[in-house]
Amino acid sequence: MFAVLNFKSHLSELFAQAVRVVAPEVTQTDILIERPKQVLHGDYACNLAMQLAKPLRKSPRDIAQALVAALPASLVVEKVEIAGAGFINVFITTAAKQNVVRGVLQAGAGYGHIHLGAGRKLQVEFVSANPTGPLHVGHGRGAAVGDCLCRVLQAAGWDVTREFYYNDAGVQIDNLTLSVQLRCKGVTPDDPSWPENGYRGDYISDVAHAYLAEEAVEADDQRVRASGDVNDAIAIRHFAVAYLRREQDLDLRAFGVNFDMYSLESALYTEGKVEEVVSKLIASGHTYEQDNALWLRTTDFGDDKDRVMRKSDGSYTYFVPDVAYHLEKWRRGFIRVINEQGADHHSTITRVRAGLQALDVGIPQGWPDYVLHQMVTVLRNGEEVKISKRAGSYVTLRDLIDEVGRDATRFFLAARHPDSQLVFDIDLAKSQSNENPVYYIQYAHARICSVLGQWGGDVAVLHQADVSTLESDYERALLQRLIDYPQVIESAAEDLAPHLIAFYLKDLAADFHSYYNASRFLVEEESIKLARLALIAAAAQVMRNGLVLLGVSAPEKM
Repeated sequence: MFAVLNFKSHLSELFAQAVRVVAPEVTQTDILIERPKQVLHGDYACNLAMQLAKPLRKSPRDIAQALVAALPASLVVEKVEIAGAGFINVFITTAAKQNVVRGVLQAGAGYGHIHLGAGRKLQVEFVSANPTGPLHVGHGRGAAVGDCLCRVLQAAGWDVTREFYYNDAGVQIDNLTLSVQLRCKGVTPDDPSWPENGYRGDYISDVAHAYLAEEAVEADDQRVRASGDVNDAIAIRHFAVAYLRREQDLDLRAFGVNFDMYSLESALYTEGKVEEVVSKLIASGHTYEQDNALWLRTTDFGDDKDRVMRKSDGSYTYFVPDVAYHLEKWRRGFIRVINEQGADHHSTITRVRAGLQALDVGIPQGWPDYVLHQMVTVLRNGEEVKISKRAGSYVTLRDLIDEVGRDATRFFLAARHPDSQLVFDIDLAKSQSNENPVYYIQYAHARICSVLGQWGGDVAVLHQADVSTLESDYERALLQRLIDYPQVIESAAEDLAPHLIAFYLKDLAADFHSYYNASRFLVEEESIKLARLALIAAAAQVMRNGLVLLGVSAPEKM
């Protein structure tokens, strides 16, 4: 029997063929295949008959009977039953489930990948921190969620571009410039003349010392040399931004996060793109002058009140360059754009979307998509950790990486729904216990590698193992978990929820540990031994695949 790697997709195609027979006049129907809550209802259920009842003007049960009769024959389907008002329950053969082991081993790193995106272009913007200091733990959560989301979407068949947008213009950069300039002149944050909004962290002193030493700083797309002149605010500004951009780049690389493209807010001004957008919005008729300010009538597009675009002092509010930036994304051909940001950016969503709609250039409503993450609280010894020695006022991403390691930091920051507040327990992240989910999953993988190492055979032999003996409750549970993996990727991609991968891996590890504690693998009977080894080798492959999506390593020894 050939190995079906995605039962859900296979059944969707079978039902699509049945619809073409039963209702050829229906040209567009979403075929929903779900896992029933009760085992008695089969392995998969389909409510297609309910969906077709209204357009066909027939009872769902009659339609269900016609669909079942029209279903093409399949080697993986044991039987099909109609339940209730017209639900169709599908039972998969034991042999097909067992054969997934062979499918996983043959597909290797590609197992679970699907074609949801069909190669279409998608851009994910994430982190996008102001270049005013080291990355804090909130940026770290954005980096973990954003990078994992990119990996999941790539596994789901999208052509993904990762992008970082630097907010290198505005009041915060002015405050940074002044802070570095004062440090260059020997003024410290303890001085009464230190500005209220100045930056107080020790890193400002590092920037000032580097500037006075007339160092050169190279970020990803620019090289800046210090002049050493403490009165040259423009030179200090360019140097400080480049210096801190480089620091952030180094932190992200240590975190295993890379970007395909960097964009600068300042470039939107120097290249005239902000002025272009303002002119287009004025021409659209959706703006008006009031109180010496220019307003955008965002209420035309669902906002609760209109928003100021240009203040009375002539400067633009922060959402205006955001509209210009997103217009550039659209022009670059991204049919889909996802912004992963902190929850404090929630108020910008309606404004940016309203501005894009007002341009009337064909951008669809609801574009772009947003994923917003909540705050992170860091605990040590049960108490909240609030400051970093270097940053002074917050916990940095580098602090966590240095203390608990990249794997634990990435997993903990990505392993909960972004919309939920997260408590990062340093002690738990460092512990080698089953309560630590990273350790629990990695230990499962290492255990499998240890068993396979004790066996000492060629893993390629396992690809052809007779898996028909895999019939225990533990084996059936593990087989079903492997079968579920492609559907987890699909759900994570559709819902923009990479934490589902972390949940799945914990469940997979639990199924394996239970199997390990209840079974022996290196038994004398060769066929049983090879079947069990093939199953756990497949489990290890799926663990590696899932950990790759989280950017976490899969150690062979612990």
